[in-house]
Amino acid sequence: MEAVAKLRNYPSSPRKMRLVADLVRGKDVSEALSILKFTRKHAARPLEKLLLSAIANWENKNGQSAEDGLFVKTIHVDGARTLKRFRPAPFGRAHRIRKRSNHVTMVIDVRGAATATDVAVAESETEN
Repeated sequence: MEAVAKLRNYPSSPRKMRLVADLVRGKDVSEALSILKFTRKHAARPLEKLLLSAIANWENKNGQSAEDGLFVKTIHVDGARTLKRFRPAPFGRAHRIRKRSNHVTMVIDVRGAATATDVAVAESETEN
């Protein structure tokens, strides 16, 4: 049974956040935590907190402590609002500065666990 955690409107560009998110996609939770702890990118700290939140959500949802079989099933980084600012430029002009932010959605699950759709497909095949 999977658990979801979301980070909304984090003030960092999606491109920088995706660099770190790609490091932990598909990894076991313990390995992902150690990767995030020792990664020297700015985006590693919020992703580490998000992973700990997802683990806590999984424990709360299932009523048991986290297993060794948990892994990062999916992680998406989507663009969020962009604040537009202006900076002075030569000859009295102005250049636009875009201050980007992002949304991160992380899903963790037990490795090898059957999803509800897998169970439904298996039941329909046995009935036929």
